[in-house]
Amino acid sequence: MRTFFLLVLIAGVAAGFGYPWAVTNFSGRELGTWPVYERGSGFKPVTTRLTQADAPVRVLVDLTSLGPVEFAPRSTVLTVTASAGGRTVLADTLTFAEAKPQERSPQLRDRIYRDEGGVITDIDDGDYTFGVGPGDTESIQMRSVDLILRAGAISIDRRVPPIGYAAAAIGFIGLVLSMRRRRRDRAASTETLPPRWGRGSDGPDGGAR
Repeated sequence: MRTFFLLVLIAGVAAGFGYPWAVTNFSGRELGTWPVYERGSGFKPVTTRLTQADAPVRVLVDLTSLGPVEFAPRSTVLTVTASAGGRTVLADTLTFAEAKPQERSPQLRDRIYRDEGGVITDIDDGDYTFGVGPGDTESIQMRSVDLILRAGAISIDRRVPPIGYAAAAIGFIGLVLSMRRRRRDRAASTETLPPRWGRGSDGPDGGAR
């Protein structure tokens, strides 16, 4: 049973955490990376041409800070918008609350955090302008911000992560209980074994009276 619960735990972690991370970062092909903020020069919009063959396009934002940052779950760190043909096709806020820091170099204190700005599903051939701006959080010292676009991105099935969380919890609880049961069985079997020496043992003097 331990093997079964261990497999359930691994499958749950993969579905709950690995699946959305892989879809967000690796599905589709990268169209490019554009700097939208540099410390000292501020934010600037970028314009690039997209085609129907690129759909759907996932919008990612990498924030490079001057040191480790703790993001508040409900604080808006950055905003991201996309427009084409005079209409807004994407507008979202970025909290980076679930972002895992990555080191740019072991010798530097800089940390890179990634968050998703959304997915543009309907795309017509033409120029798309992307704008990234500051949110309501002013305490973060940003070195730079980059915009990443990925074409042909797969949308995350929102039903999968909760199933993964539940499976991981079941696997973990079952694994713990099975290990406790095995320890109890071992202890019980040890108590029922006759002593090897002395009265009541199976040794040469065990039956002496």
